[in-house]
This record gives sequence, C-alpha cells and structure tokens, in this order.
Amino acid sequence: MRAVLLATRSAGKLSEIRPMFVSAGWTVRDLAESAIPEMPEEDTLEVFATFEENARAKARFFFAKSGGVPVVADDSGLEVAALSGAPGVMSKRWSNRPDLHGSALDETNNALLLERLRGVRDRRARYVCAVVYWDGVQEVLARGVCDGRIADDRARGAHGFGYDPYFFSDDLGRSFSDATREEKATVSHRGRAIVSLLKSLR
Repeated sequence: MRAVLLATRSAGKLSEIRPMFVSAGWTVRDLAESAIPEMPEEDTLEVFATFEENARAKARFFFAKSGGVPVVADDSGLEVAALSGAPGVMSKRWSNRPDLHGSALDETNNALLLERLRGVRDRRARYVCAVVYWDGVQEVLARGVCDGRIADDRARGAHGFGYDPYFFSDDLGRSFSDATREEKATVSHRGRAIVSLLKSLR
C-alpha cells in the first residue's frame, strides 16, 4: 500500500481528506500520528498570493520534517465576488486573530464576512482548493472549485467548519453545514481537488 502524510492540523480537513485516501487504498498518517510537533515556522508558510504556492510551501516543509514521507498538503478558501475575491488566501486569517483557534476563529471570521456583506445584494461566492503531493522527486498539483453564494445572516446546519454554515452550494441546494461529510465530498472544492489528485497518482 502507498503511504502518505496529510500535512494539516485542521480536524475538519482531516475528516474530509483521510477517508478519500483510505478508500483509494492508501495508508494515511497525520501530523500528530507522525509525532511532528507544532512549530512556530508553520505560521510563516501561507504567505503567498495563490492557493497553489501556499500548498506547495506546506508540502515541502512537512516533507522535510517527516524524514522523507510523501506528503499531501492543501490550501483553500472562500472567494466572494462582491468583495473582489476576498477573503481568498487569507480566509483562515481574515479577522487577524492569531489568538483564536477552531470554532472560535470560525465564528469571528464569519462575523466579519456578514458585516462586509451587510446590504450587499450580490452574494455570489466560491470555494477554491489547491492540493499538492510531494515525495521529494515528483510533484502533483490539483485544483477544485465549487460555486455558491452566501445565503443570508443565519447559520444553517450542524456539520462542516469554516464558512460552511453560510455557504449555500449551487450543486446541493443547501449549505455545506446542512450536508453530510459524504454529500459534501461529492461537490466540494476539496473533494474535487482530491479526486483529481488521486486520479493523477494512480
């Protein structure tokens, strides 16, 4: 079986990516299972202007820290038409609250999103994901996009993370938080990127 290290500390991302690799026959480990401690340098990895560059930086950083285990890393975010594509690559750090993590950070970012869109009629948005595989020799890049809109000021659903409670998927006809993990994976930006990556790695 082929092995891969998933280079993310996001429990939400792991819950989406791991099953896809496992079902494709891969042996999967995450950073905690590989005893790779959280390091201050990780905060300096996502400094580039594109999702692809940020994903590449993370893949190469964690490949070196793993001692040469093939790595998959992603960078993803929300692009809102009325905000000229913001928050984009700054999606996680948009509210500039490095003191917050997990659901507390999600809530703060979502509050900022709703504030910026108050009174705005154009609610079109899309999720974008770039994912990179790196094994020290071969780099494989894949990208996934899903379209939708920021529905309104009311969170919907009990699943998902990040901006999911407010992102109304055109494909599903409901918010990502209203969908199960399996339903979301069929149409999500990350699901599409991983499917494309796995096809390239066969």
